[in-house]
Amino acid sequence: MRIPAHAVCTAIRDDIVSGAFEPGARLTEEQLARRYGVSRVPVREALRTLESEGFVTSRRHAGACVAEPTEQEAADLLEMRMLLEPLAAARAARRRTEGHLKVLRGLVRLGQERARGGQGEDLRALGSWFHETLAQASASPGLIALLTQMRHKVAWMYAVQAPERPVECWAEHGAITDAVARGDAERARALTAGHAERTAGAYRLRVRTSQPAVHIASRSL
Repeated sequence: MRIPAHAVCTAIRDDIVSGAFEPGARLTEEQLARRYGVSRVPVREALRTLESEGFVTSRRHAGACVAEPTEQEAADLLEMRMLLEPLAAARAARRRTEGHLKVLRGLVRLGQERARGGQGEDLRALGSWFHETLAQASASPGLIALLTQMRHKVAWMYAVQAPERPVECWAEHGAITDAVARGDAERARALTAGHAERTAGAYRLRVRTSQPAVHIASRSL
């Protein structure tokens, strides 16, 4: 059975994000085909997709390699995400379904329980699920695709620390959900923007960068 290129793409991306393939590592079609038990055709297609996403780069005489993002690129990634997530929340307020609201409310309820209990590892997964659902509720395929790609790249470039005040963090998630439920797009946008600014300090760069450090703190994160 032929394994589709998108499945191979997901597997390679996951290995890049997890650190199995380090920045700068060479990626040959033969090596990857053996690793995933596929032919070179879906590997070739997957590498083209990953290059368009910024995970892979092509080098003369070396072929495909894992990209080596600069600190400036990493900082830009967070800044773009902080612009797009409020837009997704505003659209979610106009376009969400009852199914989306049910999931968001359930996540908020569970997140608040875990926050009060000090279960930090659960909170990180729940927070990611919350923001993914909020993006899905925007019903904007292009925006969802961008945020999904950014989520993968943020997971690759950054280690995310648990929030210092998890109860307050999940109270903010609850307020965002309430605004979305009421259809208040501007409040959902403002609350999400404020939440993103307050949680920006939890991100710590973890990938090896290809250029000297820049002053990330001077950017409006």
